[in-house]
Amino acid sequence: MNEQNIQTQLASFLKANHTQSFSAQILTDGLRLDDAHAFTKVVQALAQLEREGQVVVDETGAFSYAPENVKIGVFHGNDKGFGFVNYAEDALDVFVSPNNTLHALNGDQVQVEITRKSNDPSRGPEGKVTEIITHHYEKVVGQFSLGAVKSGFIGSIKLTDKKLLNYEFLVTDSGLTPQDGEVVTADIVSYPTDEMPKALVGLVTEVIGFKDEPGIDILQIVYNHDVPHEFPKEVLEQAQMIPDHVTQADRVGREDITDQPLVTIDSIESKDLDDAVVVWKMDNGNYHLGVHIADVSHYAVEGTPLDIEAYNRGTSVYLTDRVIPMLPRNISNGIASLNPGVERLAMSAEMEIDMQGNVVNHRLHTSVMKSHARMTYVAVNEILEDHNAATRAEYQTLVPMFETMEELHNILLAKRKRRGAIEFDAPEAKIIVDPNGKPTDIVLRNRGLSERMIESFMLAANETVAEHFDRLHVPFLYRIHELPDEQRAQSFFEFVQALGHPVKGDAKKLAPKLFQNVLKDLAGKPEEQMVSTMMLRSMKQAKYSNEPVGHFGLGAEYYSHFTSPIRRYPDLTVHRLIKWYAENGLDEKATAKYRDKLATIGEETSQKERRAIDTERDTDAMKKAEFMEEHVGETFDAVVNSVLKFGMFVSLDNTVEGLIHISNMTDDYYQFIDSHMALVGRRSHRIFQIGQKIKVRLVRVDKAQSALDFVLVDPKAAPTTTLRAPQVDNGSFGNKDGGSDRNNNHRRTDGKFGSNNGKGKSNFTKNQAKNGAKFGKKPHHHQGKR
Repeated sequence: MNEQNIQTQLASFLKANHTQSFSAQILTDGLRLDDAHAFTKVVQALAQLEREGQVVVDETGAFSYAPENVKIGVFHGNDKGFGFVNYAEDALDVFVSPNNTLHALNGDQVQVEITRKSNDPSRGPEGKVTEIITHHYEKVVGQFSLGAVKSGFIGSIKLTDKKLLNYEFLVTDSGLTPQDGEVVTADIVSYPTDEMPKALVGLVTEVIGFKDEPGIDILQIVYNHDVPHEFPKEVLEQAQMIPDHVTQADRVGREDITDQPLVTIDSIESKDLDDAVVVWKMDNGNYHLGVHIADVSHYAVEGTPLDIEAYNRGTSVYLTDRVIPMLPRNISNGIASLNPGVERLAMSAEMEIDMQGNVVNHRLHTSVMKSHARMTYVAVNEILEDHNAATRAEYQTLVPMFETMEELHNILLAKRKRRGAIEFDAPEAKIIVDPNGKPTDIVLRNRGLSERMIESFMLAANETVAEHFDRLHVPFLYRIHELPDEQRAQSFFEFVQALGHPVKGDAKKLAPKLFQNVLKDLAGKPEEQMVSTMMLRSMKQAKYSNEPVGHFGLGAEYYSHFTSPIRRYPDLTVHRLIKWYAENGLDEKATAKYRDKLATIGEETSQKERRAIDTERDTDAMKKAEFMEEHVGETFDAVVNSVLKFGMFVSLDNTVEGLIHISNMTDDYYQFIDSHMALVGRRSHRIFQIGQKIKVRLVRVDKAQSALDFVLVDPKAAPTTTLRAPQVDNGSFGNKDGGSDRNNNHRRTDGKFGSNNGKGKSNFTKNQAKNGAKFGKKPHHHQGKR
């Protein structure tokens, strides 16, 4: 029985016996599980149910069913004072009026009591916050202004976090006294109260620098997201003690594969080279694929300062002009980087793959390897796509292997397509900056054959490792992507059908192929990108888990992250598990070591992944805004990428995004038609929808809030429609102030499944609307790998 089934049974039993309390042991006995680890699984399930607010535990440790009208969730506030509490992924948010928020801030974990249920399936219940369980904000970042704002305070801080813009931050004299204009961090010592409902009080703990100094703008974002970016002294000391070469002692027990023609294929700017590949055709007609990954676990020993700090970071963070690495650079760019011509320690996955793309044999082992060439995506694309004579001559000894790699990639790609893997191919941009961090250009990344080829090989290795350990029935860490929520998926299919495109297949039987067919039918059509964006919003978010539920988006029954231990802690954990089982066997004693740890590792590394994604996204948005400051007044081609009651978000060819606020659409009175995600002019019947091409003029840029405002250049060029908005005007159409209202209580949807993605929200706050925040997230790839 898997963890989800245990949770369901426990919740059902406790609900049926809601007047009684039960110990974990009694509940375990009652389930009658034929499993040596039953008690541990039940405790884990109860802990999850408690986190979700479905059960409560008393002072004796006994569990009982939580009252139906009490939920625990995360509060999301609005500038107007009201908010929503999200307490379950498949439930509508609870609306909380301004007088019932208990002054909760965005992100606070709260207990909410439902005071009024809703009979409308599109609207959630109403409730009131009865307790703030944990505060999301413990510290803030912003520019310090010297001078007493109120008696007893030395100054104030202009906050940079968008969700706190309506709050003032008052500084006490208990901490540092910065200079006027310095950017600082401050600890919060007092949260909003009835007496001071829009004020936070705290003390300055660190001075970052003056606002206009190079790099301070990005540092503010790093501090805002609480990303660790300076290594503790003991971590650096441990790293410095690691040799910069492979020693004789390191070789013991490892297979020497230095004679194999392994190569790394990465982006030009990459310095942390963590994967090398080799391919050859076997005598039986099958292909040998070797994916050899830097053995970081040999150096980041479990429980050491280096390991603890890596876990604290969770992942490397790739910002516009810098990288915040998970590991110190003498490891990530040195001894653990598979640099050419030097020996390195590796974890090797060697696979035999037949002509249908099936892995018919595989072997996992430790090794000593040597990269025979440091290849770039550009060079390999020149060899395989452009047939550049000079590049082919330079790497003539490797060209036959690259051509064999292309053959194998095509076989693996065909297999993924057959099983329904969903291929999103949204444009990505690279921001070019000068030595002072000022953006000078935005260029689109070309994802060519070599990028796709390496992705195929990494996917094959990740699937092979996951299947290997799932079939052994031992505790393991997986990368999972669950089935989409049925109602969200149904809404997406209805949206596609409303555009005039029938959905091929049974929309009630969710399968990757169903979504893949939609993209296939729309390939090359004007609405392709629009539908792709909406599909992303219907998906759940990928995450790490100890439960092997597979990866829906990839159409993979088994999936893990094995290929990037330099920059992702889950991959480092997977390497440890491979070694542990190889050295200690599969008995109860061996499997017990990690069984109770993996669920927590999965949950916490997923959270740190989202923190990194948010930091990267906010940095890109800020730098794009800074780049566009010099283009105010210019006209651009744009595409509508989302439509809401308060206006339209548009994207330019260079991926820059901004808002056309409905108050700037002055040629008509526009009404929002939810079923078609469209704005329609009441008199002219002109229509604006997702995917529509328009011309816009940039009228305002706010770098601090990463906000761009556009206006339509020629609204009369828009097509007309026979669609009509409902005649009942309840104030929700043409909302001139850009605010969300009570009718905006939709389910929130998560971001892209395939790699490092963030969350998109369908219930936008006024603050997000006003500041041109993104509707959903762009798919994020690092070096073309998932």
